Amino acid sequence: MTSIDFNINSLVRTSVKNLKPYSSAREEYKDFDKDMVFLDANENPNNNGVNRYPDSQQLKLKQRLSKLKHVRVNNILLGNGSDEVLDLLIRTFCEPKKDQIIILPPTYGMYQVLADINNVSSISVALDNNFQLRVDDILKTATSNTKMLFLCAPNNPTGNHFKSQKIEFLLKKFNGIVVIDEAYIDFSSQKSWLAKLDEFPNLVITQTLSKAYGMAGIRLGLCFASKIIIETINKIKPPYNINILTQQYVLQQLQNVAHIEAQIQNIKKQRKRLEHALHSISFIEQVYPTETNFILIKVDDATKRYQQLINKGIVVRNRTSQLGCKNCLRITVGTSKENNTLINVLKNL
Repeated sequence: MTSIDFNINSLVRTSVKNLKPYSSAREEYKDFDKDMVFLDANENPNNNGVNRYPDSQQLKLKQRLSKLKHVRVNNILLGNGSDEVLDLLIRTFCEPKKDQIIILPPTYGMYQVLADINNVSSISVALDNNFQLRVDDILKTATSNTKMLFLCAPNNPTGNHFKSQKIEFLLKKFNGIVVIDEAYIDFSSQKSWLAKLDEFPNLVITQTLSKAYGMAGIRLGLCFASKIIIETINKIKPPYNINILTQQYVLQQLQNVAHIEAQIQNIKKQRKRLEHALHSISFIEQVYPTETNFILIKVDDATKRYQQLINKGIVVRNRTSQLGCKNCLRITVGTSKENNTLINVLKNL
């Protein structure tokens, strides 16, 4: 199979290619370990732990993530949540009022929102009835102005993974950036695409510490791509987008990865138990296979059941308005106690 000839310069916005990025004080001098007198950044000199600007490139944190993810430091970019990463990607490659992205509904809603914010049009190519990729339709739909393709894998809100052969085919044939959003990859039986970064120069992978790592409150998104893509995005990244408290907290939490792995295994165990219980509820018509920490179910009346659960003190997500998800609810896997409460309520509705 012949791959497309990838040329990043043909994809990056002209204004970004020509941009002279802002150079912050902490980029011009970044050796915090030396006993220096810092009079360069107009900071308050009184030490309270947060009076200095953070490392704008988060080197220590990236070094830790490099070991954890088996990816080189220069292949990593960090964002204030994955949403900032996705926004930076669109602003790097898509010219407003001209370029396009492709999204694959039902999928994560922020792809569309970020495209709208950046005045970039989106083309929707619906997943098939099994929530799998329509590869031929995706490639036929793409035009010379289609810069990016967003794949949520495992997919939100459906919970399933896409067939790897189809993703690889798109990486070889799509003449643009392929973004694989792996927010839920730690719950999946499928391998991450991180090992394929060197093989596919148009591949960008996003991950997050909000789900499996249990750090949704600190907002840290991860982006992995070729060195040239990371360097290009860095040109438009805000200089201090990851604050010092976030960097310190994550470094501390990542010292105990075994604890995080144990939590992931427990969530997967609870997911299996919850799936089994949901099959016994009379008004649940379908329990969709999942590779995530949530389960999509089809019920007789999603709006009615959603409100009934609210009345019982349980909040789930009503996804009935999304394409292909009529009368579907999305349920996050909770603790054993929370899952017991949900099961008991469902049995008595």
